[in-house]
Amino acid sequence: MQKVRLKWVKNRGLDHLIERTTSIRASCLLLDHLARLPTSSPVPARSLARLQKPLGLTVPVLRFLRRHPTLFAEQPHPRFPTLPSFSLSPASHTLLARLADASARDAHLRLARLLLLTRSRSLPLASVLPLRFDLGLPFNFAAAFPASHPGVFAVANNRISLLSASGLPEDIAVSSLQRRHAAAIDSATYRALSRPPSSSSAPLAFPMRFPRGYGGMKKVKAWMDEFHRLPYISPYDDASGIDPESDIYEKRNIGLLHELLGLTVHKMVRRNAIRLLREELGLPHKFTRLFTRYPGVFYLSLKCKTTTVVLREGYERGKLVEQHPLAAVRDKVYYVMRTGVLYRGKGLSKLVLDEDVAEEEGELDGEEFQGEGMDEDADVECFGMDILDDDGPADDEDDEGDSDG
Repeated sequence: MQKVRLKWVKNRGLDHLIERTTSIRASCLLLDHLARLPTSSPVPARSLARLQKPLGLTVPVLRFLRRHPTLFAEQPHPRFPTLPSFSLSPASHTLLARLADASARDAHLRLARLLLLTRSRSLPLASVLPLRFDLGLPFNFAAAFPASHPGVFAVANNRISLLSASGLPEDIAVSSLQRRHAAAIDSATYRALSRPPSSSSAPLAFPMRFPRGYGGMKKVKAWMDEFHRLPYISPYDDASGIDPESDIYEKRNIGLLHELLGLTVHKMVRRNAIRLLREELGLPHKFTRLFTRYPGVFYLSLKCKTTTVVLREGYERGKLVEQHPLAAVRDKVYYVMRTGVLYRGKGLSKLVLDEDVAEEEGELDGEEFQGEGMDEDADVECFGMDILDDDGPADDEDDEGDSDG
């Protein structure tokens, strides 16, 4: 299969979403951390400074805490009044309860699907922990899941394993692409089913959203038609008998990464988190080129001093196409954060955390979206649009360039 390598095109809308999700991630992890501390006294900010890198923050933790007084209330330390210390605000306790409720609904199913994607149906806990926010897992999942599902999960030697899928839904090992295709067949018309296999709507074709200027190019269309004609290998099937250098195995890898990103709440994940899973997932050493080679499926961003991968089909005009209940609660976290930024100390009196909060959220976010260009199709075309034939591997990448380790 002749491959076409496309130059990277910056997308301001998706970059803004990554920056927004990074702030939500830091707030949720800090809330969870402060809530689990044994003491009820305010926590000194200097004891939280070491969390800046794990939280993915580009600013010091103290500055982040003071920027969001509606979540983190600054109080004098009982022994050292001049030491900046923080505790949870009343709104934070409400949000924590809602986050826990939304996370408990199907978090074990997302973890089970992740384990089914691996070769040994098990992963080191150290590889799963960086994905805890992305998958919506509770902080004690390593103890809670084996206890609540004893025949399904087990933890031993710092690894979590999937023992059996007998207690899980029947479609647990069916990819999102296969489920979508099955649903489309049920509702398809005769005309849709009679289209030739070379059509862009062929069965199990990956949804493509190319950067502006790429999708209409004949060379790109021919390449994608040839790619879609290759057999689809489910990421849950055994691929050990397929040549790792073949085009079919590359399509299998695209399907695996597509499924992995689809499991996440926000349809995005940091590249370093995927690197920890690389061997178990059977990905090549330089897997980043898969993202850059298929920009119609993935968007690779360098925002927030790290490398993040976004599933393009997951967003439509700056919003999730299929919003998980946990994502809706996290939107309320962002609403509380923005209220604190806009109103500072008076923010708590401006909060509305009832179910009709969407209107207030829209007013706050609307101002910001207008300034940032939230349409994810607003690609910046100044990075070049030339196409290069690339029958061999892509340019070497720096797999150690991320700042989040």
